[in-house]
Amino acid sequence: MYEAIIIGAGQAGISIGYYLKKTSKKFLILDKNSEIGESWKERYDSLVLFTPRMYSSLPGMEMEGDKHGFPNKNEIALYLKKYVQKYELPIKLDTEVTNVSKKSNYYQVGTNKEEFLTKNLIIATGPFQTPNIPTFSKKISDKIFQIHSSEYKNPSQLADGNVLVVGGGNSGAQIAVELSKQRKTFLSHSKNFKFLPLIFNKKSIFWWFDRFGILKANHSSLIGKIMQKKGDPIFGYELKHEIKKNNVVLKERAIDVQDDKIIFNDFSALTFNNIIWATGFKYQLPWLNIQELYDKDGKLIHDRGKTSIDDLYFIGLPWQYRRGSALLQGVGYDAEYIVNNLMSNKNAKNRDIFNLYS
Repeated sequence: MYEAIIIGAGQAGISIGYYLKKTSKKFLILDKNSEIGESWKERYDSLVLFTPRMYSSLPGMEMEGDKHGFPNKNEIALYLKKYVQKYELPIKLDTEVTNVSKKSNYYQVGTNKEEFLTKNLIIATGPFQTPNIPTFSKKISDKIFQIHSSEYKNPSQLADGNVLVVGGGNSGAQIAVELSKQRKTFLSHSKNFKFLPLIFNKKSIFWWFDRFGILKANHSSLIGKIMQKKGDPIFGYELKHEIKKNNVVLKERAIDVQDDKIIFNDFSALTFNNIIWATGFKYQLPWLNIQELYDKDGKLIHDRGKTSIDDLYFIGLPWQYRRGSALLQGVGYDAEYIVNNLMSNKNAKNRDIFNLYS
């Protein structure tokens, strides 16, 4: 029986491990991948974070290199691997969770290898699980190459001809800029773009966010509510420049397909040789058989990662507490909070048992 099992050995899971290691409690981290940092290594080749190294570190270990510089995906993967080695975190790789059930006072965790029992369960799988591709994409014939951004690596994957990137977030923006250097590129988006510089007055924009308290704004604060409503800006001006040069052509939101033509919100229609769906992810955990976790709309009910179910926690969710909760920059704060809460609950239960028999 473990005191805690963490599902997921990404930045969220190993941050929890860092704080649990300080408690001397028996815990284990499970991950379906074959190596630490694998999910980062599998992302598109040109990926560079828009958060600098000084805001891309986990608790207890700073990332090496220029603090105001921007790490690439391979740096992050290597950093996570070194982090696990430094703190000797107990991890079982190649272990995919297949079923979780709640018993009277513990959790039963089934995997593709063996079964585990734990008093506390922490879900650290992150929000990027199942690609969220519009259902109308199924109308598109095999003549047109289409792929989700999570499967995109580089331009060599694509067929000849033009390309439509659907989705106006930072990933869609970076991919569109890269593709525009080789072929006619279109970008479908649903909201007006708000561009912010990566560097302002020789310092990262995140340094300024930190200085003015924006990074510390929580989800229920006025600033936090405004940020959530507006959504993320596009960091950097590369996309803006390519749009001005007409290398990236903007289109309104894609709403349907007819005769292999993409129909946009303004009722214009175009045919494309390639489509990349940078449309985000669905948060689905089919192995977690606890329906009380969700509201009527299927949204997870929690208070900074703590659910209404005894000893069940989540970490790494977007805006779990702050904007950075799903990022390297902020996940450590939530990890410390959850471990402190977990230990406080354990101490309270021990006191209850003592009072019962005293």
